[in-house]
Amino acid sequence: MWTKGLSMGSGKPIPPLPSDPEDYTVDFDGVDDPLHPYNWTISTKLFISVLVCSGTYIVALTSAIFSPAVKNASQEFGVSSEVGALATALYVLGFASGPVIWAPTSELRGRKWPLTIAMLLGGTFTIASAVAKDIQTLIICRFFAGVCGASQFTVVPGVLADIYDNTYRGVAISVYALTVFGGPSTASFTGGFIASSTLGWRWTLYIPAFLSFANGGISLFFLRETYAPCILIEKAAKIRRKTHNWAIHARHDRVEVNLRHLLDKYFTRPLKMLFTEPIIFLVSLYMSFIYGLVYCLLGAYPYVFEEIYGMAPGISDLPFIGLLSGQVLAICFVLSRHAAYVKKLEKNNNVLVPEWRLTPTLIGAPIFAIGIFWFGWTGFTPKIHWAVPTVAGIFIGFGNVSVFLPCFNYLVDAYLPLAASAVAANIILRSSVAAGFPLFSRQMFENMGVQWAGTLLGCLAVIMIPVPYTFRVYGPLLRKKSKLLEEQDKD
Repeated sequence: MWTKGLSMGSGKPIPPLPSDPEDYTVDFDGVDDPLHPYNWTISTKLFISVLVCSGTYIVALTSAIFSPAVKNASQEFGVSSEVGALATALYVLGFASGPVIWAPTSELRGRKWPLTIAMLLGGTFTIASAVAKDIQTLIICRFFAGVCGASQFTVVPGVLADIYDNTYRGVAISVYALTVFGGPSTASFTGGFIASSTLGWRWTLYIPAFLSFANGGISLFFLRETYAPCILIEKAAKIRRKTHNWAIHARHDRVEVNLRHLLDKYFTRPLKMLFTEPIIFLVSLYMSFIYGLVYCLLGAYPYVFEEIYGMAPGISDLPFIGLLSGQVLAICFVLSRHAAYVKKLEKNNNVLVPEWRLTPTLIGAPIFAIGIFWFGWTGFTPKIHWAVPTVAGIFIGFGNVSVFLPCFNYLVDAYLPLAASAVAANIILRSSVAAGFPLFSRQMFENMGVQWAGTLLGCLAVIMIPVPYTFRVYGPLLRKKSKLLEEQDKD
């Protein structure tokens, strides 16, 4: 008997089960139910989108804004610049550790609280970094701030998927991608001016901490829960209070926390997918290089424009505007393809073909490689005007986003039943790779020379160009051979 060993207390027997539990399970009132996030007003959706994407931008900004201050902070603490660069590297490494915490939390407790708590905690750790009395405290607190920041990268795509259907989700994810790349690009020159001003290097940490507190505070009071199962839990609780029928519940109420299952879904399975699924490994590796190059340029740009062109700190970071311009152009390019994608989707009876997502990468991949070669072979001498390597940044920025964003959407569509694990695998690899770049990028450009360092990176970019072309053609065949997807279909 399943009741063996159980007691209601006071000698009362275990009551019988409801005749049909489904009769007591709440649900939405059809596809037009105003309670469902898809049917919320445009103003509500826009407010939520701006709030969560601004949180992502703040986290991305915080990851890189300290980079121009490394020299000053290292001098104050009496350590080398390489040790000081760990404050940036470990923050990014925190992005690789955070999904194990925030992804399962968002599926069990909803989106609002992981985002809100992470922003407030991240601001607290950033303040602790700002007031640090030694390099150890600074580095450790930056790592934990990065772990908190991972919540934005992990949960925000879920929020956007909660409130937008297939028609507009691509547009929302495009804006999200711009905040991921735009944060480090704008952090460079804002951090440069702050660090070289009378404010000092600590204000490169105070300012993003205040922004985190502001975003977390607004989220605490005004961010609505968007995760449909948790919305139904609130609906069931409201009905129970009014009817005093305590058998009424939501399906999500039946979910029991299984630590082993969560560990498998967000850590063991993502690692397994990285090494057993060619699509996930190669696409994530390419995205890791794309993402890591942004942090590589945090060291390369100041070296080129300060040491070679003789620009002052702060001014030497302004060429990042070229990179940011390219990223904005890439978003415009990807969005310009969205209408054609929607039409193809409608003609295919709304059946997703993941490989359609890769079309922009076929153009972005070669342009990205061209931009890196251009930067390397024009930025090594002051005889070539500084505007020439700056313009190269437009091509690099365009390639950054026009490869990264479609590849991200491709992974989600290709592994839709395992999307959470696929995204976790991608974040773990790309953040781990990106964390290494700040530790050697400046030294690489100094010791190899700008032209040869640029050539090395450019050659790596060329080697990666066939990746989207290959999966555009052979992706469907590889997905059919995927054992993980086959097992998921059986379940």
